[in-house]
Amino acid sequence: MDVNSHAEELASDLGVDKTEVKADLENLLEYSVPIDEAKQSVRRKHGGSSDGSSPTPDAVDLAEITTDHGNVTVTVRVLTRGTRTIRYQGDDLTIREGELADGTGTISYTAWQDFGFEPGDSLTIGNAGVREWDGSPELNLNESTTVAIADEPVAVDHEVGGDRNLVDIAAGDRGRNVEVRVLECEAKTISGRDGETEILEGVVGDETARLPFTDWDPSPELEPGADLRIEDVYAREFRGVPSINLTEFSTVTPLPDPVSVADDAPRLSVADAVDSGGMFDVEVVGNVLEVRDGSGLIERCPECGRVVQNGQCRSHGAVEGEDDLRVKAILDDGTATVTVVLDDEITAEVYGGGLEDALSAAKEAMDKDVVADAIADELVGGVYRVRGSLSVDEYGATLDATAFTTADEDPAEVARAALTEVRG
Repeated sequence: MDVNSHAEELASDLGVDKTEVKADLENLLEYSVPIDEAKQSVRRKHGGSSDGSSPTPDAVDLAEITTDHGNVTVTVRVLTRGTRTIRYQGDDLTIREGELADGTGTISYTAWQDFGFEPGDSLTIGNAGVREWDGSPELNLNESTTVAIADEPVAVDHEVGGDRNLVDIAAGDRGRNVEVRVLECEAKTISGRDGETEILEGVVGDETARLPFTDWDPSPELEPGADLRIEDVYAREFRGVPSINLTEFSTVTPLPDPVSVADDAPRLSVADAVDSGGMFDVEVVGNVLEVRDGSGLIERCPECGRVVQNGQCRSHGAVEGEDDLRVKAILDDGTATVTVVLDDEITAEVYGGGLEDALSAAKEAMDKDVVADAIADELVGGVYRVRGSLSVDEYGATLDATAFTTADEDPAEVARAALTEVRG
C-alpha cells in the first residue's frame, strides 16, 4: 500500500481532508518514521484512536528487535544520553539520544521529549517505536511512549557512561565524553541554515588517536594547546572518518593536568587499515607499484579546488584552472593496496622542485607529462612509510598523506608484524 492509499484509509476513518492527512504522513516518513507509527501519530493529531495496535506491545529482548517491528516494550539500562537540537519540519527541536542495553545486546534511541532518565538508570520502556537508522533498528521514544523505573536493576556487559578514548569513537556515537589536547583550532564562517555561522574546526588528540572536531557553538576554551574534558559530543562521518561534534549542550572544562598525545600514528597493514572503514591518522609501509594518471602538473578549480579535467570543473563547469602539483600512487604491502595522494608540498619534495620548476620543465619539453614521468621514475619500486588520513568508499581506499618518507623495512615483514600486534 502506497502513501496515497494509507492517506485515503486514514481520511475515511477520521473524517478529515485527505490532502492534509497525506501531507502529515509524508512529513513523518521523510524522517524515517515507520509507516505504522506515522499513521498512529496522524490519528492522534486528528483526535482518533490508535489503529488497532496494542497500547502495551509485548516485551522483547533487544537482540530480537528488527526493523520489521512496529512498537515494542523493553526493559533496559541506559548507557549514554546526549542532547542536541535538530531542525524538523521547519522547527528547532531538542532531542535526547544515546544507547540502551540489556543482557542480550544494545540499541540506539532517540527521545523526542525529556523523560528525565540518566546513564545507569534501569527502565521499562513501553510502546517505543522502531525505525531504521543507518541500516539498523533504533528505538523512537515519543509522546505515546511510557518510561518507568524497572522493578529490578538490569545487568549488562557494557560500559555505562559516555567516557571514551578517541580510538574508540565511531561515527554515530552520541552522548560521548572525551579528555583531549587541542592540537589545531581555526575559526571559520560558513553558510548555515540561518545564514552565516561562526564555527571552530580543528584536531584533538589523546594517547590513543587524533580526530577532527567541529564546534557549532564556539567555546572560548578551545584553543591550541588546551587540555580539556569535553562532555556530551556526538560523532559523525567526515570524509570516511569519525569527526567529533560539539553543540550548545556540550560542556568544556579545562583539565589540571596535561593530556598525553601519541607522537606516532597507529601502524597497520594496509588490509587492516582498509578494513577499519577509515582512520584520521594511520601509518602504513609498502612498495609504490604505479604513479597514476592525474599526477604531476594538474589544474584546480579556483572556486572549490577540485581537479579540472579539460577545462571543466564537476561543480562549476568551464573554469580557468590554477596550476598545482599532486601525486596519486598505488602502494602495496602484500596484504592489500591503497591509493596514496601527495599534496603540492610533498610532491615538490619528491620531484626535487616546486611548481615553477615543473612548469619550466613542461614548457621546455612542450609536454606537461614529463613531470609525472620524472616522479614515477623516482617513486616506482621504492619502499615508503606513509602517514595520513584514510578514507574508504565505493571507489576504494585513499590515503591523504601528511608524511611520506623512504623506508628500509621489508613491507611484507612490517605488515606481518602489524597483523600480529593488532590481532594479538
